Amino acid sequence: MKKDGERPPESRAHLTLGARLPVRKIVLATLTVVLLFLTISGSWATLSEGKFTGNQWESFIVAGLSTGSLYALIALGYTLVYGILFIINFAHGEVFMAGAFTAFFVARSLGEAGFLASNPILGIIILLAVAAATSTGVAVLLERMAYRPLRGAPRLVPLITAIGASLFLQYTFRGLYGPQTRGYPNVPILDGKWDIFGVAFGKTQLVCIVGAIALMTGLYYFVNRTKAGRAMRAVGEDREIASLMGINVDRTIVTTFAIGGMLAGAAGVLWALNFGQVSFQMGFIPGIKAFTAAVLGGIGSISGAALGGIMVGLLEAVAPPLLLAGAEVKSFFQLQDLIAFSILVLVLIFRPGGLLGSQEAEKV
Repeated sequence: MKKDGERPPESRAHLTLGARLPVRKIVLATLTVVLLFLTISGSWATLSEGKFTGNQWESFIVAGLSTGSLYALIALGYTLVYGILFIINFAHGEVFMAGAFTAFFVARSLGEAGFLASNPILGIIILLAVAAATSTGVAVLLERMAYRPLRGAPRLVPLITAIGASLFLQYTFRGLYGPQTRGYPNVPILDGKWDIFGVAFGKTQLVCIVGAIALMTGLYYFVNRTKAGRAMRAVGEDREIASLMGINVDRTIVTTFAIGGMLAGAAGVLWALNFGQVSFQMGFIPGIKAFTAAVLGGIGSISGAALGGIMVGLLEAVAPPLLLAGAEVKSFFQLQDLIAFSILVLVLIFRPGGLLGSQEAEKV
């Protein structure tokens, strides 16, 4: 006679078989073999046929580094907010857009007055300041109005709110600035290329790389060497204990959003200078790719966000020609978004904690 709560023999046998058969490991191993085969075969076909010259490969890598540097700057906003509040701020792409789009009108005025041609360095500094101030203001308002009332809510609620805030900001700026794509004014000093160690860098690309490195270095020292940075790390560890130690938690969280917004605004101007246009929708795709970079590096890790951004930029610039040109895929550069989002899926499958993140299971 079967006792209450006792599983039938066939159910126990099924569980035993399932325990002996590591289905997930088999699927992951099979997927790994398939990916390695496709990568090796595609790369071999492209390289053996000499589809591209050495100079073309250099241009792919330089473009990947410059774009990846901007992804890294945007990704820092995701990782800072997650490190403090453990939420994904999906409206951060619109914070990036707000700074770039607002600075466009200042850039147009400076360009028409000839200021960008006669005083290019000061002009770029003014654009960065305007974009950073705008994005900082949007980020702080976002925290105060959308996220602060939901701090004690389940994590799904702020996530849904973030998506709603993203759409709200996107269409608010559409109403303010119009639906059309705007061409960013040219800065004459950034025309042409510089040759560094035999590698040709576009001047705008080099400004993006150097500017991103400078801002990321400044953020690293701010977080690790200043009182406000130590407060941010303390709040990220435990908000209640940090409050008992005399840290103003609300002010620290606002500071975190402000820094993320400032970096996003600077990235917006550099993005506009690099790609030459802005629109009310320009924040969505870069924002998702920056989120991919944050996940790849390890969400919550500043160095991980920087590493992830560079890797995503390089992979989306180099992988399409390397893997797809040999297979005679037409218009393979249009598949860059597919590469970026495939990276996100693969990271979540193989290493959910990211390259520099913790692999411990999170208790919910």
